[in-house]
Amino acid sequence: MTESATSARPTPLHGVHERLGATLVDFAGWSMPLRYSSETAEHRAVREKAGLFDLSHMGEIHVTGPQAAQFLDYALVGHLSAVTVGRARYTMLTNSEGGVLDDIIVYRLADDEYLVVANAANRETVAAALTERAAGFDTKVNDLSDEYALIALQGPEAAQLLAPLTDADLTTIKYYAGYRQTVAGYPVLLARTGYTGEDGFEIFIRPGENAPAVWDALVEAGQSHGVLPAGLSARDTLRLEAGMPLYGNELSTEVTPFEAGLGRVVKLGKPGDFVGRSALAKRAEQGPRQTLVGLVGHGRRVPRQGYAVMRDDQRVGVVTSGAPSPTLSRPIAVAYIDSDVDTSTGAFAVDVRGRPEAVDVVSLPFYKRER
Repeated sequence: MTESATSARPTPLHGVHERLGATLVDFAGWSMPLRYSSETAEHRAVREKAGLFDLSHMGEIHVTGPQAAQFLDYALVGHLSAVTVGRARYTMLTNSEGGVLDDIIVYRLADDEYLVVANAANRETVAAALTERAAGFDTKVNDLSDEYALIALQGPEAAQLLAPLTDADLTTIKYYAGYRQTVAGYPVLLARTGYTGEDGFEIFIRPGENAPAVWDALVEAGQSHGVLPAGLSARDTLRLEAGMPLYGNELSTEVTPFEAGLGRVVKLGKPGDFVGRSALAKRAEQGPRQTLVGLVGHGRRVPRQGYAVMRDDQRVGVVTSGAPSPTLSRPIAVAYIDSDVDTSTGAFAVDVRGRPEAVDVVSLPFYKRER
């Protein structure tokens, strides 16, 4: 265990991570596994077979009541009242200027019940904003994060591995759907969602004390599938290859969803007002100030967050995330480029500690699984 993790909050799976010899770090105040053995091996297990992640640091906020749907339409940029029971929607919470406070997934559990899943670092921000925005609506906002554990099973063999442990017909659970089911005999919310670019499931366990038993059952079932436990390092390279944004890197209050290439989640056509609507409508009309692009390095040096992007020796943008890609075997990064820059011409490079490293500008994502 690293020193930085000794005072951080343990998840319900902390004992499992210690038993497996994980390298633990403080992430958003939680003691989380960075890796168990080799992050490259963990990454490849998810791409080729399956990987198991502890995501219990995420926030789970219940929204209930007769006006829960109307409230979420007002509080978030998405059209949540149009989501049918059993389905989920990726959306965002913005401030009145359209800046992103968090990107979240919302599951509709019943006509008058939703589960809002927030990033760990933004849990309190999301809960506070929703509570404030609920004024005047017949709805309740309850932060139940402390009662949950969350396990993600990701990879092309995830469904085959999970099937014997649940009575659910996994062929009927579509992508971005979630239902109350059982896994290894324990009640869960079983969702076909993930943050890796692969097929897979996120298993919400309440109470969280049941998580070690569910984890162990998945590990035992996965022995013949080559499943590996995977940490934060592999999760980051997997999401980067899949072109998925990370709050604090690609997303912040300094950008709107349009800069991040996610303007599609902003439902300006839904009825009624919502927080940030005026600013976002203006941004949609004017166009984004910056464009999020992919970069693929020619050499071995990796562009990292904060490094300048150059075109013909002129600074035109900044890297938001970068890492070696185990799948492409080349350095990759995503960056914000000034929207008036023509990326089809010119010589692009990243200033890596004072030395330009040539890169190609490519469309995102870097990796897309075959469906």
